[in-house]
Amino acid sequence: MSELSDDDIKQLASRLCAAQSDLEKQLKLGEEASSVVTLDQSKVGRVSRMDAMQQQQMALSTLTKTRQRLMRIKAALNAINTGDYGYCRRCDEEIGLPRLMAQPEAPLCISCQSLSDNQQ
Repeated sequence: MSELSDDDIKQLASRLCAAQSDLEKQLKLGEEASSVVTLDQSKVGRVSRMDAMQQQQMALSTLTKTRQRLMRIKAALNAINTGDYGYCRRCDEEIGLPRLMAQPEAPLCISCQSLSDNQQ
């Protein structure tokens, strides 16, 4: 029997939907910040261009992380719809409620996540 009650799943699904909406908004805003940097020296000096390029790279990195989290959130919402939510994708054991409350899109239990982190 699952540790997650129907109310727990509803609450987590609501949090996942809210996070999905927020991340989609962040992606729209972030795409502008990561646009191509103008390299015309008459418009921008060398130091300013380098700073703009560095900011662009940081924005691209943030966008990548945002997209990855959005994919995990969509996968978690799909798992809720299929009845597979709350189970580790690696060992198929239950993911503890405290972990899901902290990170509702978590695909792995603490043990498997630790193993995964150590392998990287």
